[in-house]
Amino acid sequence: MVTLNIKVKPGSFKDEILFDSEGTLVVKIKEKPIEGAANEYLVKYLAEEFGLSKNSVVLEKGSTSKFKRIAIHTNEKQLEGILNKYRK
Repeated sequence: MVTLNIKVKPGSFKDEILFDSEGTLVVKIKEKPIEGAANEYLVKYLAEEFGLSKNSVVLEKGSTSKFKRIAIHTNEKQLEGILNKYRK
């Protein structure tokens, strides 16, 4: 299992994963942060983007914050390969 710290921007125009100028992983999602809907959407979106099952992505911390800690049931090497496609 690998832990990933991300910054989430709910209510965005489109879903997108990118790294900002400081190297922080930023995930923009269309879902609005109403009654946990954005958190559920985030988990589903990350699982789909990373090619993993929904059960492989778990929100560990930050349910009410824009900064979240996500546990991903994969190894570091595989995750680095996945994240490299979002680096520019």
